[in-house]
Amino acid sequence: MHIGVPKEIKVHEYRVGLTPASVREVVGAGHKVTVQHNAGHEIGFDDADYEAAGASIAPDAGSVFDAADMIIKVKEPQAVERKMLREGQILFTYLHLAPDPEQTKDLVDSGAICIAYETVTDARGGLPLLAPMSEVAGRMSIQAGAHCLEMEAGGRGMLLGGVPGVPAARVVIVGGGVVGTNAAKMAMGLEAHVTVIDRSISRLAELDMHYGVKLNTVYSTATAIEEYVLGADLVIGAVLVPGASAPKLVTEDMVRKMKRGSVIVDVAIDQGGMCETAKPTTHADPTYKVHEVVHYCVANMPGGVARTSTFALNNATLPFALSIANNGYRTALGRDPHLRAGLNVHEGKVTYKAVADALGYDYVPAEAELKL
Repeated sequence: MHIGVPKEIKVHEYRVGLTPASVREVVGAGHKVTVQHNAGHEIGFDDADYEAAGASIAPDAGSVFDAADMIIKVKEPQAVERKMLREGQILFTYLHLAPDPEQTKDLVDSGAICIAYETVTDARGGLPLLAPMSEVAGRMSIQAGAHCLEMEAGGRGMLLGGVPGVPAARVVIVGGGVVGTNAAKMAMGLEAHVTVIDRSISRLAELDMHYGVKLNTVYSTATAIEEYVLGADLVIGAVLVPGASAPKLVTEDMVRKMKRGSVIVDVAIDQGGMCETAKPTTHADPTYKVHEVVHYCVANMPGGVARTSTFALNNATLPFALSIANNGYRTALGRDPHLRAGLNVHEGKVTYKAVADALGYDYVPAEAELKL
């Protein structure tokens, strides 16, 4: 199979779909790889590194899309990239379709086979290709939130951990999954007062058992969310419904009543955000204020630490990419129900129910579409 790796063009996105080490594995398995010129240059992967691993270098994205049977990316294809997709071509990347009707329409119209990292599952019910970026985003959310609490960034002028004799900031994390756990770990390390709110009693019990008195765990109700959000200095939005739009758990009325200069970091913004006042921002202009509350809603947070993120992502995606390349996508998806869960769009049909429900498409199960 011929695999193409274009340079990411989303604002301040420097991650790359394959590292040189991953290219070496793919080429070693008998496949061709074409990488766009300078695709990984900003994070230390030069064209010479890719050529040494066995890849050929293409001058532009069009050449990559024209040559490849499968495109491996990081972020969802932008409008200009979606026009380059062709019928029967495989796209393997993050998609986040539920809050993005324009992208979904373009992918449906392209006739391509679109497999989303974020909905691939594992035997334990996890999301193995989303998890590494969720770990990064969770940890970054505290770094970003701590900075936003500073006066220069529009915040309350608080040091997250306080100092002797001065109270630490109150951090409220809505969602106790991978993002929330990593955010809590970082916030506790900086000696903040940390509360995690989640609707899973078993998850709260695990967190309580692991962190004990250092972490406050609260069962999620509308009343609990309102009470803790209004008392928070920093709120982290860490909720996830796989493949679907994030539920709006923090209302505009709550934001209006929050402390002046408090901060919301909505990590769920990729799926539409869990806060009614959230809107996507970029690393170039990451924050804005609503009702005197600072909002940080960067839709590709891990792109800010692109080298770390690229290695972490490749560790997770490479086995699946090799399975598709070695077996063809129909056989690979037929054999592996967890990879099959990643199929969101197939030759003009929406094959992921949460996306179909969110955007009003007819849902065609992947099994039926692939005739399994």
